[in-house]
Amino acid sequence: MDARAILARLRKGDSLSADHYGWFARGLADGTVSDAQAGAFAMAICKSPIGRDGRVSLTHAMRDSGQVLDWDLPGPVLDKHSTGGVGDTVSLPLAPALAACGAYVPMLSGRGLGHTGGTLDKMEAIPGYRAILGNAELARVVRDVGCAIVGASGEIAPADKRLYAVRDVTSTVESIDLITASILSKKLSEGLDGLVLDVKTGSGAFMEDPADALALAKSLVDTAQGAGCRCTALLTDMSQPLAPSAGNALEVIEAMEILTGAGGSDRLRRLVLALGGELLALGGLVANAAEGEAKIDSAFTSGAAAEVFGRMVATLGGPTDFTARWRDRLPSAPVLVEIRPKRPGYIASIDTRALGEAVVHLGGGRLVQSDKVDPAVGLSAIAGIGDRVDPEVPLARIHARDEDSARAAAEVLHDATRVSEAPVAPPDLIQERIA
Repeated sequence: MDARAILARLRKGDSLSADHYGWFARGLADGTVSDAQAGAFAMAICKSPIGRDGRVSLTHAMRDSGQVLDWDLPGPVLDKHSTGGVGDTVSLPLAPALAACGAYVPMLSGRGLGHTGGTLDKMEAIPGYRAILGNAELARVVRDVGCAIVGASGEIAPADKRLYAVRDVTSTVESIDLITASILSKKLSEGLDGLVLDVKTGSGAFMEDPADALALAKSLVDTAQGAGCRCTALLTDMSQPLAPSAGNALEVIEAMEILTGAGGSDRLRRLVLALGGELLALGGLVANAAEGEAKIDSAFTSGAAAEVFGRMVATLGGPTDFTARWRDRLPSAPVLVEIRPKRPGYIASIDTRALGEAVVHLGGGRLVQSDKVDPAVGLSAIAGIGDRVDPEVPLARIHARDEDSARAAAEVLHDATRVSEAPVAPPDLIQERIA
């Protein structure tokens, strides 16, 4: 078996066996497969979809190209994956709430990608927090604390890391087969008992079109189940930021308000409850998702989720008093500007991707891979669709490093927000459940 023979089968439209996918994934991981061959492989799959069996085999092959975590714990191992958006800080309150309910959560997360924020960048807004662990330390933290929000080591799905880099330069990123195998190879490397997927649609999502997002959600659920992992998905709205803040420290604040009972976004809380309810049901800790939602809610109101989050932060190098002193521990930007609407009315629509890009240009994300992220900058008090705005109620607050970047962000914000004279109904947050 060799790369040329496998590529020839794909070119002729022949299906590949699990052994073919396994050989190719190992070749990606160890360098036997060249960049040109990897690109040809990605393009062939992009042009000729491989179906459910092919996706399952490719997912298994890329998962098995590295280490698969193995657990011996007194509760189910659970996780969630989001396809990304703006103001989406679900992971921060969800992981400790699940742990407080008896689950174990090795939440392997990523950094900001394009206009979307990254969970690791948010966690690193907490002074001292170590977001990159080896697998042995990850296992210890999950066992002792119940959850760890960290990045994947190089031992996890190395074939996917190689193939993803090639896809980025060969215009094959949007293949549903390749997206599915990429996401699931990393998640299933965690040795999960249950996985819930949050697939976004709308102006701030990678899959803006609802039909495309639904197709991806169905592919992910079907493939995960075919690979032996209990899985459901929620199709959720990203036509506006999930929470009214976007930017790393500002999104940590949103999460801490929910964790500590200090308030927080209703949309964010509802989605955390929904995803958490699904996961507790998948893990057998409750009879159904509704019971799971109630249990997650209780973890917040009792303070149990905040206690777990505090122990995780302290264990991974952050402040030992973070849950009590988080407002003092997070960085803040020196320039704060409130942006008023040009005329009063109701928010009718938002170019959410533009808001995410504004945060990146403020310094809250990366324009090139080597950029250093400024954790303090971003947007807060973002008005949502249907909200009334007027000279006394701002469109948003801009947190900036200097006046020039604040002015540039203000222009983007005005251009990205359409105001109507008539009231507007906000879109449904959860649009469909796929099981």
